[in-house]
Amino acid sequence: MQIEQTALPGVVLITPPRFGDHRGFFSESYNRAKLADQGIDLDFVQDNHSLSSTVGTVRGLHFQAPPHAQDKLVRCGRGALFDVAVDIRRGSPTYGQWVGYELSFQNGRQLLVPAGFAHGFMTLMPETEIIYKCSDYYAPETEGALRWDDAEIGIDWPLAGIEAVISDKDAAAPGIAGFDSPFAWEGAQ
Repeated sequence: MQIEQTALPGVVLITPPRFGDHRGFFSESYNRAKLADQGIDLDFVQDNHSLSSTVGTVRGLHFQAPPHAQDKLVRCGRGALFDVAVDIRRGSPTYGQWVGYELSFQNGRQLLVPAGFAHGFMTLMPETEIIYKCSDYYAPETEGALRWDDAEIGIDWPLAGIEAVISDKDAAAPGIAGFDSPFAWEGAQ
């Protein structure tokens, strides 16, 4: 299992090996013990599966606040997506910064998005499926969102020639300016 640190401490890109032959491939997409050996020791309690039919569908930037904050392990089951994590931990030296990676059925990569980061994605192919594990159960009373196209965050979405398809709820999400984050960076005094 290949583990790559990203520019945002705690956000990790994971590529499980694939073993293929003329029939296709086999991949162990999740192994708690192997991840724990790499210092990633999380207890996932819920799996989510989402289908977006249209290229350019954007979902996010979402998070759940404490006491139901979620770590997420995200992968693409079919198609391709651009997956993003934004640091929203007050006092963090990387507060408001983002990383984004293409996750696809083809490349098999996964992104670990820890609690304290907002998460979003944009589909790059029609009929794209995203599958992700969560470390806490869905708790609607703790959910929050930031605007997906907030200029202050400045995510470079791969929208060339594509019109974003978003929900009314995501379109109404606030920007990061004035955001009172429910998360604090552990290194903050």
